[in-house]
Amino acid sequence: MFPLFRKKKKEDIQLEGLTNTIDSAELVDSPQQGDQDSEVKTELSIHPLWNVSKEQYYVFRFLNNELPTLKPNQLSLSGIQWEETPEGLSVTAFIRNSLKKPIQLEEVPLILLDENREVVAKHTFNLHDAGEIPAESSRPWTFVFPKESLLKDHLQKEGWTLAFDLSTKQHQLDLEPSWEQSLPDEEKKKLQQLVSQLEPPKKNELNFMGLEAKMLQSGDLAVTLLIRNGYEKAIQIQQLPLRIIDANDAIAAEGQFNIGQLEIKPNTTKPWTFIFPKNNIKKSAPDLSSWKAVVIQKQD
Repeated sequence: MFPLFRKKKKEDIQLEGLTNTIDSAELVDSPQQGDQDSEVKTELSIHPLWNVSKEQYYVFRFLNNELPTLKPNQLSLSGIQWEETPEGLSVTAFIRNSLKKPIQLEEVPLILLDENREVVAKHTFNLHDAGEIPAESSRPWTFVFPKESLLKDHLQKEGWTLAFDLSTKQHQLDLEPSWEQSLPDEEKKKLQQLVSQLEPPKKNELNFMGLEAKMLQSGDLAVTLLIRNGYEKAIQIQQLPLRIIDANDAIAAEGQFNIGQLEIKPNTTKPWTFIFPKNNIKKSAPDLSSWKAVVIQKQD
């Protein structure tokens, strides 16, 4: 029986841990949905194999009602309580899903932080047994950190955080479905090797790296860029004003691109080709032996 169920007074029942929230694209492959400024209140979802009494259900429902709302397309962990067990440290928390569809988590690295944000334990959990987390729901689940995963031997009862460990995730190539279908396997392999060899973008940085620029027979200029996202959230690009600078530091082309809804997932690089029409070419026969792409700022 969880210690919180032994508490008789309602005012004594509370969430002992804090909340950690990430963009869902960090762990699940799902397109962004919904108004990003709206709020999602997650409904309580008890695992079908959990046999909980009415009292226990009411306690979970009470705690779930105390949780902060989420933005669309987020995953979150909200700590309920922890206790020592013969196996290690048993941590109970809500797994929260604000997506408009159910998700199934598998291998997920987690860390346990103390009140000073120092790591107490880290372990990779197979969450297949947690089952499918319904859309816009919160599911209580217990995570057991084995004794060998503990890095500290002291943890306050309140103020701790169970968090997704994103430090283990390497910067990766992400292709749009159209590229995935049309690009030869050999070209995909070359891109993957290039992305793995490049130094990742800095944290909370979005940058553009030139990959290829060539004049077409039509007189248009085709420029392929690597769009590199160093944020821990997905970036949506709808419009992009670009300027191409050639080897002589001259403006070769510039124009405004209405992309629609191009999503750059967290910690990924996405290639994209921009076609500058002839009337956007600013220099005849630009020297493209070396070049760079610059996002035009409003004051430019």
